[in-house]
Amino acid sequence: MEIKKIVLTGGPCAGKTQAVKLIKETLSEKGVVVLFVPETATELISGGVCPWTCGTNLDYQIVQCKLQKFKEQMFDEAVHTMREDKFLIICDRGMLDNKAYMSDEEFEKCLEILGTTEEEVNSGYDAVFHMETTAKGFEEFYIFENNVARYETPEQARVLDDVLIKAWSKHPNHKIIRNSLSVDDKMNRLMKEIREFMGIEE
Repeated sequence: MEIKKIVLTGGPCAGKTQAVKLIKETLSEKGVVVLFVPETATELISGGVCPWTCGTNLDYQIVQCKLQKFKEQMFDEAVHTMREDKFLIICDRGMLDNKAYMSDEEFEKCLEILGTTEEEVNSGYDAVFHMETTAKGFEEFYIFENNVARYETPEQARVLDDVLIKAWSKHPNHKIIRNSLSVDDKMNRLMKEIREFMGIEE
């Protein structure tokens, strides 16, 4: 059994939803079973648990990190009960995405409560693919309608994109997929990186 686990991350409105669909379709044709861990922040915020509804930002981030960790553990356990031979687990954002929304002190406190380190968190993922937000150079495509949890302005999205890149910068297999004039070109470049990572010929 071959199991690989990746993070698909990026600034707001980067094309992650479209990318997940494309990855599933492409790899399924190659005999890879693709499992998908949904974005935890969207689940919590759409359910009414938000940074601005909890007591403090740290209170919220601890809840989100705990849920993210639990979900990933459940997927890791479930995949080992399955009968196929080759799996890819896609995490729509990973544990270190939360670092972008916390101060250094809050982040260290969160790691302490979870009983882990940043190095251990990084080692839990085989690769990280960062998709650049459309707010960088393509603001006409920056929309809010496709994500109820999106509230950032384009300017905030650009800053957040950079902070997320920094948050994952210590991962040894960290790939950044930049914007281009064509959405198809961006997706094709992502899929090239995914195929190479999975050892699948084009």
